[in-house]
Amino acid sequence: MTARDQVSPFKLASVLLQYPTLALLDGLGTLRAAAAGVSPRAAAGALGTFLDWLAATPPGQVAAHYVATFDLHRRCALYLTWYRHGDTRTRGMAMLQFTAAYRAAGFEPDPAELPDYLPMVLEFAALAPRGERLLAAHRADLELLLDGLRGAPSPYASVVEAVCAQLPGLRRADLARVRRFRAEGGPPSERVGLEAPWPPLPPAGARPIPPALPARQARP
Repeated sequence: MTARDQVSPFKLASVLLQYPTLALLDGLGTLRAAAAGVSPRAAAGALGTFLDWLAATPPGQVAAHYVATFDLHRRCALYLTWYRHGDTRTRGMAMLQFTAAYRAAGFEPDPAELPDYLPMVLEFAALAPRGERLLAAHRADLELLLDGLRGAPSPYASVVEAVCAQLPGLRRADLARVRRFRAEGGPPSERVGLEAPWPPLPPAGARPIPPALPARQARP
């Protein structure tokens, strides 16, 4: 990618929502140029705000914040089906819908990640209209992630704001789901006494960690 390439805002958000490697931090100039070309202006502004924080924060502090936010804070989970299904058996069926959408568009999801992992869904949305429709179908879940990031608080909220700016607004059913989640304090939690039907979360260290940055812990 060069500074003159036009980059999908979904692709850019996918990159920024992944663990902050030294390669990503070294490419801040290119990321700024890509963000400046994003529309609408609200999305470009939100991405610019996040990149300002990224540039002004020491790499170790960025990495530590990422771990504290996404690995240790359940209301900031990057797994979209969690907001709607929690730890119930229905979450497994919801994940299968993501996998089916990837394969119907001719893509095979990375087996190292769960299919509802937001950076992977955003990568898909940058490549295929079906991916954008998948994000729109989970607009309420993105709103709840945004709630969690604002409440943390975390600069990563700006990245999710930019994603939401690319999608239709919340529908009546979405608003009802968001209100229900807030009123109940989270998603359903019962496990009905059975093993979870989806694959386990990747263990700590599943992705290579660059030197001088703290290793990630297992996600909640």
